[in-house]
Amino acid sequence: MEKHSIAVLKEIIKQGKLSDELMSQLKKDERKGVQSLLKSYEKQKFKEKQLEENFLAMTAYERKAYSDGCKYVAGIDEAGRGPLAGPVVAAAVVLPEDFLLLGLNDSKQLNERTRERYFMYIKEHAISYGISIVDNNKIDKINIFEATKLAMLEACQQLQPAPDHVLVDAVKLNQLPCSSESIIKGDAKSISIAAASILAKVTRDHLMKELHNEFPIYDFASNMGYGTKHHMEKLREAGASPYHRKSYAPVRDVLG
Repeated sequence: MEKHSIAVLKEIIKQGKLSDELMSQLKKDERKGVQSLLKSYEKQKFKEKQLEENFLAMTAYERKAYSDGCKYVAGIDEAGRGPLAGPVVAAAVVLPEDFLLLGLNDSKQLNERTRERYFMYIKEHAISYGISIVDNNKIDKINIFEATKLAMLEACQQLQPAPDHVLVDAVKLNQLPCSSESIIKGDAKSISIAAASILAKVTRDHLMKELHNEFPIYDFASNMGYGTKHHMEKLREAGASPYHRKSYAPVRDVLG
């Protein structure tokens, strides 16, 4: 049989048309370029298999809820409990039972470009999602833990249709009108919570970049309000902005 050129083989692989028969032939092909191409292909297939296995493992809580008779399972997560400035943002999302997004994980484990891409994909394919923003003034008034729970509840209340089971990252929400589970490190164990973590994280990052345009001295676009060395230096030099959390010790100390 006539040997394909490397360029042709690359195109066959790219189009997903590499048959078992051709694969068997290529394994006998002594050309270094072919063997290098096969090695890359097998490495990519192994990576895809791992992603599929990881994704399946992260659907365990959802599958259990479906088997119990639930139709709409929501995941809830937040972003921004630790920063010295800006809001806390929570997101709730109901994904379809056949939802598939290989590589979906805790938003902190993904780079910004991937988060942005997943952000759009999740919003487009979700059955429903809600996002709630609680600003720094409310955080100072009721404390960050209560503000986080408030944001989570508000995000969940936006869901239509309403969920009949809710998976929450770490926090227990007793005011929900349906059954719920609080899962430690849930954003790495549940696709619904992971999806919510991305919606919350990307939404908050966008907001912090807007605040950066208003107060560039603090470099919110880079630190997202966290107490980096540069942020602390500028906080001491310029004092607090209207978006700083005055109940947080580093900010409170600067204000005296």
